[in-house]
Formats: sequence, structure tokens, C-alpha cells
Amino acid sequence: MKVSFLTSAQQELDEAIAWYAAQAPGLGEIFLAEMRTTLTLIARHPLAWHKLSRETRRCRLRRFPYSVVFCPTGEEVLVIAIAHQRRRPDYWRGRL
Repeated sequence: MKVSFLTSAQQELDEAIAWYAAQAPGLGEIFLAEMRTTLTLIARHPLAWHKLSRETRRCRLRRFPYSVVFCPTGEEVLVIAIAHQRRRPDYWRGRL
């Protein structure tokens, strides 16, 4: 299944990678690797994750306090947000 991003979700991902990269050498790459693993799992099993609404689901990363909020639509998974788990809950709802 194909995974695509809203522009705002891609920007959130880029910002998180940059922030972790600034914290310690290699940490941005570790975050990106975990994100890729999570996106692969979502693509393989899009209905296996926690429902947030009728259209959206959430998959939490294991090592980092982030969630991938996504909408499985037919042959595609649309990433709505790369959301920090401790900041502004539900801020992404206006993106639907």
C-alpha cells in the first residue's frame, strides 16, 4: 500500500528530524529509521492501529514520543500528522 503525506505532516516530520539531529549526533537518523519502520508497518496493516475517528487511526512510535495520524483510503494511506504525544492534542483535526 502506498503512503503519502499532507504537506503539513511532511513539514512536521522534517522539523522533528531536524530537532533530534540538533540534540545529539545521529539521533535524527535514528528517529527517521524508526519512522520508516512505523510507516512500513502501517502500510502493511493499515487497519491494525487505534481508531481516533471514523476515518483516522494512530500508530505510536516505540522510542520517541510521536504518533503517526493517518487515514487509510482504498489503496493509499494518507498521513495527516506527525504528532508529538504531549503537545496540543487533536490539533490536526482541521486537516481532514
